[in-house]
Amino acid sequence: MNIIEVELITVRMPLKSPFTTSFSTQTERRPLLVKVTALEDGVQTIGWGECVAMSDPLYSEEYVDGTRAVLERYLVPMLFAHQAAGHEITAETVGHVLRPIIGHRMAKGALEMAILDAQLRASGRSFASYFGATVSKVKSGVSVGIADSIPELLDVVGNFLAEGYVRIKLKVKPGWDIEPVRAVREKYGDIPLQVDANAAYTLADAPTLRRFDEFDLLLIEQPLAEDDLRQHAILAKTMRTPMCLDESIVSAERAADAIAWGAADVINIKAGRVGGYVEAKRIHELARANGIPAWCGGMLESGLGRAANSALAGLPGFTLPGDISASDRFYEQDLTEPFVLEDGYIKIPTAPGLGVEPIPSVLAEMTVHTASVRPDRG
Repeated sequence: MNIIEVELITVRMPLKSPFTTSFSTQTERRPLLVKVTALEDGVQTIGWGECVAMSDPLYSEEYVDGTRAVLERYLVPMLFAHQAAGHEITAETVGHVLRPIIGHRMAKGALEMAILDAQLRASGRSFASYFGATVSKVKSGVSVGIADSIPELLDVVGNFLAEGYVRIKLKVKPGWDIEPVRAVREKYGDIPLQVDANAAYTLADAPTLRRFDEFDLLLIEQPLAEDDLRQHAILAKTMRTPMCLDESIVSAERAADAIAWGAADVINIKAGRVGGYVEAKRIHELARANGIPAWCGGMLESGLGRAANSALAGLPGFTLPGDISASDRFYEQDLTEPFVLEDGYIKIPTAPGLGVEPIPSVLAEMTVHTASVRPDRG
């Protein structure tokens, strides 16, 4: 496959309502889309990728303007140089070619995703077929942000349960933790329930965190700092609630360390965070081989990322419901045709590549910035 152009398209997607976590309140997403145009046997094909970086470096060190800059200045030119040297570019080799650039996994992941989409469209294969998905639909959980009050939280949770979501994840932080969870458990009974702290606590908060054991949760997600596997392992030994890592898992190597330390009873796999879907599948295989349950996390993706995530979540090691919600969970208007919740499930697209693409008129309306990189600039 010969890549002839890479376009970097920033879009603005307002959220239906603010989404609050321990580190920020989002009212919109400005995802960076990567559009790859390539030739395969003289036939032009297009692939789409979506970068999960936020507008500000709060979830990770990456942020949208930074990912755009590193893609335009370093990553895309590096691929074009590799191609000019006579080497074929495939999704499977992107990570290796870009290895000299330290970090920037979200930027790398978006570029790999677009190349994989183009590659699979050209060959007539779907993401699900490529990954080896064993199901045609996946259970859908929903992430519930921090509310202004417990009554408001209970109303929100009740609405999601009425819509058919099969698992509730509550965002928590110091001061908004035990009582909200208690209220949800008391009102809604034995529903599948978990909490996510997004690294908001320290080991000094262990007495508070151990109180979550009262509520028979599926898991507690990333209570401590993303770079501290040792302290997660210490905390895990003192709690009955299974310890799940999210921000800490940035590669298969880090996942292997977390398992070896006893820091992860469960792993949340986010392809955009770990550098792409090729690496995400490696982590899935590692977790499955070690008997560690996994689930597919979300980053408020558009329909592009949602399509890829649903295909990934169709693999057999994803035994817990993921954050692959319907499009209308966050957006009045998705970039693609909307994903719809049906009896608690999201269907995995079966058409070639992602199986979805941006609606041209919607993409045009949402676009706020574009840039193009061609081989002669590489």
